[in-house]
Amino acid sequence: MLDIEQLDVSIGSVNVLRGVDMQVGDGQFVGLIGRNGAGKTTLMRAIMGILPPRAGRLSYLGKPLAGVPSHRRARDGIGYMPEDRRLVPALTVEENVLIPAWAGRRPDAQQRLRQIYTMIPEVEGFATRRGLQLSGGQQKLVALARALMSGTRLLLLDEPFEGVAPVLARRLSEVIAGLRAEGLSIILTESDLSHSKDLLDRIYTIDRGTVTAAS
Repeated sequence: MLDIEQLDVSIGSVNVLRGVDMQVGDGQFVGLIGRNGAGKTTLMRAIMGILPPRAGRLSYLGKPLAGVPSHRRARDGIGYMPEDRRLVPALTVEENVLIPAWAGRRPDAQQRLRQIYTMIPEVEGFATRRGLQLSGGQQKLVALARALMSGTRLLLLDEPFEGVAPVLARRLSEVIAGLRAEGLSIILTESDLSHSKDLLDRIYTIDRGTVTAAS
């Protein structure tokens, strides 16, 4: 599904990622574990095409991602849930979920929306509320639903449990576990394994921009 080889990524003059190797198989749930500042978000942004690699290789479904813009990656089935959610506060929940479909001009947007509501029925329950009216945990559910709008093959979930109350963290874990039935591949970042240990098929540890262990 995804193959990363000797990836270097810089932000300005700072070399954040150094020689990262990582593989994600079809239908595999992979964890990227590391403290804050270890490079987890930078790697997710590089996979999504938000940050360009300085060196190394990224390939998705056997094809190189070099030069492929973010919107094309989304159109090809990659969905991204950022750590800070980034909902548009003035839009309704349903409008927020549909943003990737509008941007990618998906003809099956309503059909995909119904599928997402089946996966996360809570989101349908507050579909008409505006983003600013939701709690932090509810916003995480909506951000996951939005990622699913384009993420039909690969989901990038950056710190999905960060700052979420325990009850909603458990619910998020249940929803993510249920995505296995959809055949999705997932990369999930966390600072530790407190919420995701039972979800993951493979775990990579990252420290100071380098993957130090895989299990």
